[in-house]
Amino acid sequence: MIFNSFEFIFLFLPTVFVVYFILNKINFTLSKAWLLAASLFFYGWWNPIYLPLLLFSLIVNFIIGTTLGKMEAGRKKKALLTAGILFNVGLLGYFKYYDFFISNVNAAFNTDFNVLNLILPLAISFYTFQKIPYLVDSYHGETRGYNFLNYGLFVSFFPQLIAGPIVQHNDVMAQFLNKENRKINYRNIAAGLFIFGIGLFKKVGIADTFAEWANKGYSTNGELNFIDSWVTALSYTFQLYFDFSGYSDMAIGAALLFNIVLPINFNSPYKALNIQDFWRRWHMTLSSFLTRYIYIPLGGNRVGPGRTYINIAIVFFISGIWHGAGWTFIIWGVMHGAASVINRYWSRAGFKMPKLLAWFITFQFVNAAWVFFRAPSVDAAVNVLKGMVGLNGFSLPSGFQNTVLSSLNLPYYNFTIAESFQWVAIALLIGFIISVFAKNSIQLRDQLKPNIISALYIAILLIYSVFQLQQVSEFLYFNF
Repeated sequence: MIFNSFEFIFLFLPTVFVVYFILNKINFTLSKAWLLAASLFFYGWWNPIYLPLLLFSLIVNFIIGTTLGKMEAGRKKKALLTAGILFNVGLLGYFKYYDFFISNVNAAFNTDFNVLNLILPLAISFYTFQKIPYLVDSYHGETRGYNFLNYGLFVSFFPQLIAGPIVQHNDVMAQFLNKENRKINYRNIAAGLFIFGIGLFKKVGIADTFAEWANKGYSTNGELNFIDSWVTALSYTFQLYFDFSGYSDMAIGAALLFNIVLPINFNSPYKALNIQDFWRRWHMTLSSFLTRYIYIPLGGNRVGPGRTYINIAIVFFISGIWHGAGWTFIIWGVMHGAASVINRYWSRAGFKMPKLLAWFITFQFVNAAWVFFRAPSVDAAVNVLKGMVGLNGFSLPSGFQNTVLSSLNLPYYNFTIAESFQWVAIALLIGFIISVFAKNSIQLRDQLKPNIISALYIAILLIYSVFQLQQVSEFLYFNF
């Protein structure tokens, strides 16, 4: 089930909400069981075949975590933790990377090993990154007292199950156990609906429009010229931000209805003044996970400049391959690793540059790196980048005109190609202004004053968005 669907908005979410708070007045264990069952139903709605794997992983990790919490420190405890981590990494690796590995072996050594064409289980990347920290915290004795119901709810709580934010057990479990959170909180309902509405509009009103232009460009077989390449690259840059931040907003909003505050995942990343600042703002829960469970254990910045740079490169290599089994993702991760090393060296040397120039360089680097992240192949990415620097010419292809007009749902009035491009330029400018200059959704939520104006504002966004639900589209991070 997806957030931007009639089933979720008008059936699933209201039903789960009403029954949950009714059961809270009867028996809290029943209400948690209801929420866990509803979350598993939410997960299985998309494709029930994935559900047994999720349950199997839940049970195995709970058994290992519980055992770790009871063991005394020693080699056996470390061995069990290692086995638990390898179990999770192995499960993710088999489904996500087996075919990629075999395909590259066949290409490199001219072999003919069978490719299994495995279907990636929904959300496996996200729930794997929740279970590993749970095992590590269990090893340190920080998860005692959890039963399977609490653990299952922590991992599978439906707002954040599919695409984050990636939560740690201490982010949410204390909230579920808080007696005050068992009561309906009208302030949280107002804030939850407010940010959910903003997230829904980001997805169906903004991201899906940019998606048509990005998809057009990345599916083109021929060369892309200067203008078309920039439209393609910028369209995806804004599509990805509004799509993923929109999902995170909707997740945070839906959770607030149940009085659960999920961690912030985006903080205006396109306002960043350097690449380190960008990663403090983009997919913040992933950055936190990589820092806490990979960068710091490797030694972080406590091991001298040379080792620090290697640690940074390793973290971003892992980030790249976590996002997808493909060389484009690896290149994207390596690019961000290299940029982060340069930024760290620049800072250590005490160099500075004007803020506007720093922002411009950061944004353009992120935009160029997204080309590899989105492109179906390295050749396709190179084609777009060549066009962006003018190596493929400067004229606007005539076929682009109809794509623009159809995506904007405008009547066809024999617009010229130049007039069609104006619509693109206006849309890109609006996306740029919102993402770089406007307050983000979390700031708006925190400043929310429930009144007629805010009610009308969110009602307009919701009404418009609901009318767009006939064109159902997946969230981008469902693919990762």
